[in-house]
Amino acid sequence: MKLHGKQYATAGTPLLIMHGLFGSLGNWNWHSRQLSAHFAVHALDLRNHGASPHSDDMDYPHMAQDVLDYMDAHGIARAHLLGHSMGGKVAMQIALLAPQRVDHLVVADIAPVTYGSEHDDIFAGLLAIDVATLNSRNEADHLLAPYEPDELVRQFLLTNLVKTPEGGFAWRINLPVLKRNYARLREQPEGLGPFEGPTLFLKGALSSYITEQHRDAILTRFPHARTKVIMHTGHWLHAEKPETFLRLVLQFLQADAGPTAR
Repeated sequence: MKLHGKQYATAGTPLLIMHGLFGSLGNWNWHSRQLSAHFAVHALDLRNHGASPHSDDMDYPHMAQDVLDYMDAHGIARAHLLGHSMGGKVAMQIALLAPQRVDHLVVADIAPVTYGSEHDDIFAGLLAIDVATLNSRNEADHLLAPYEPDELVRQFLLTNLVKTPEGGFAWRINLPVLKRNYARLREQPEGLGPFEGPTLFLKGALSSYITEQHRDAILTRFPHARTKVIMHTGHWLHAEKPETFLRLVLQFLQADAGPTAR
């Protein structure tokens, strides 16, 4: 699959940025611009998201191969990878399957484990919106509110609602396929062996996506991993504390991140 991507710079080591579930490369525009002062940044829309093609196949091996194909198409032999949530699992999958293609790995608020059904209410809310009869974004927000009380999360989700040429609305994401394959998206990434390269896990202090119980799963697959916690943030740590997130990413990517597991 030919992914849609946006290249922010051409100088420096390539850095590929991958969004989470229901996201797009646009969610990372500020970080992409800031990081492009140091790296050849490519922000990607993963399959069934953003402007990338839709497919009935939706799992981490397929998504990892999409990114590797993108790298091949752009002449990128090796790159830093940065992924948040679902995008973090894609990045981990790439590192485990093709470690020779990965320099440094940054995983934002996700662990290499199988999770429960955290998004069931969101899926129910999105599917409750009849885009064929929808009159406005405000109406969509009103319909979604009983399923997702956080206004900022609703605003993020509704970035996937786009105007059609006929004047109505449609989902930019492939919502039926995401729902049908949600169990696969909750699964842990798998590979041929551990990734021995430098790895940084960034955790939101208020998030439960990375816990002490995940330590063994992380170090088994990423033995040189280190973890940094961003205080007063949840799962959307990069949006809640963008400057702190950026500083930690830059410190890691620009330092000699040797094998210092902890």
